Amino acid sequence: MDSKLRKKRKEIIGVVTGRSGDKTIKVTYAYKIPHSRYLKEIKRETIIHTHDEKNECGIGDKVEIMETRPLSKLKRWRVTRVLEKTPEASN
Repeated sequence: MDSKLRKKRKEIIGVVTGRSGDKTIKVTYAYKIPHSRYLKEIKRETIIHTHDEKNECGIGDKVEIMETRPLSKLKRWRVTRVLEKTPEASN
C-alpha cells in the first residue's frame, strides 16, 4: 500500500494507570469539554486499553499512543514511545 494514500492515525498522550496482563496496559486520557448549556469546562477521562509490545511501561509513566487495527476485543491502540518514566520505588 502506498504511504501517501494512508490516512494520518490519531495520536494521544496519556498516563498509564494499570497493567492488565501480558503486553497490555490501561492508559487514562484526560480532556476538557464545555457544558452544552452553561459552557463551563468539564473534566472528563477516558480509559484506553493499549498494546505494549515490549512490556516497558509501568504505572504512572507518560506515554504516546497511536490508533491501530483491532488487536483483541478491547485493544485498538499501541504504544509508540514512552515520554516520561516514573522513578522506581527503592526497597
